[in-house]
Amino acid sequence: MKHLFKTRLGRLRLLGYLEGISLLILIFVAVPIKYLAHDPSVVKTLGPLHGALFLWFIFETTSVGIEEKWEFRQTTWKVLLACIIPFGTFYVDRTILKPADER
Repeated sequence: MKHLFKTRLGRLRLLGYLEGISLLILIFVAVPIKYLAHDPSVVKTLGPLHGALFLWFIFETTSVGIEEKWEFRQTTWKVLLACIIPFGTFYVDRTILKPADER
């Protein structure tokens, strides 16, 4: 895992993991607490954090795509789409980002 910090692509992969994990916690922990325990505080805290990670992922994807000279129609749009589809960042990491990072 420590190799993820060495390149911008590696940092994008790490950011994708963080964005995906924040969504998992939001959906499976914070939302049930909000509705079952009538306590919205976890959603109020984690929601903006997840939103910030989401926006950061979009920005970094665009930056890495330019730096790596990705074809927009072939790669960049798939990575951007992944952050819109729940848990898509995990899939795109395995199919696009990890192979690109290993080159």
